[in-house]
Amino acid sequence: MIERILPAGLTYAEAFDDPADATLHPEEEAVVRNAVDSRRREFTTVRMCARRALADLGLPPVPVLPGEGGAPRWPEEVVGSLTHCTGYRGAVLGRATEYAMIGIDAEPHTPLPEGILDATSLATERSHLRLLAAADPGTHWDRLLFCMKEAVFKAWFPFTGQALDFEDADITVDLAESTFSARILAPHALPGSSSSSGGGRPVRLDGRWLTHGGLALAAIAVPGAGRAGRAGS
Repeated sequence: MIERILPAGLTYAEAFDDPADATLHPEEEAVVRNAVDSRRREFTTVRMCARRALADLGLPPVPVLPGEGGAPRWPEEVVGSLTHCTGYRGAVLGRATEYAMIGIDAEPHTPLPEGILDATSLATERSHLRLLAAADPGTHWDRLLFCMKEAVFKAWFPFTGQALDFEDADITVDLAESTFSARILAPHALPGSSSSSGGGRPVRLDGRWLTHGGLALAAIAVPGAGRAGRAGS
């Protein structure tokens, strides 16, 4: 399903349940040794997806361990992202020579709990959501916005080492094109850019979104120096 919002050149694997034959490397096993069963199952299945995607890139089935900030640690030649929620586990990977950032997120396509939208969005975003809801009342735009922000954070942190708060990304949505843009607000910026010290324009990341089968998905893939295109600014 996620391939519908991914650009060419990426590999992916996804699962909608937890296969009984999914296994972990010993190093991964240690991470979830004391976890509850639901956490263990989603952790195991999403690692299975990661290894399938690695195999599609011609790479061996290495352990995928949480690193700083919980971001998965990939082989040096890989950029990637993992996501899991009720009814979905997914991995998306690309070659580091072609992509600088990848971030994906999946969420149940249901309304956010009371109070979460106010805590995770800007006033400008909430105004934008009201316009979107009037145009398409069947979409849970609050949940989709949350999903987009999570994809932004997953793309941003491994590349920059900068953790973002919810108010650090200002997102707008194009309903007709099923795309979104996130302005990363100062003082955050790509390393080496003029806005790293608070000057210059905020960096913009562009992504795509999808709702289908009770799920909301968002994906960002920023090409690197070896591939045409870049993050907007």
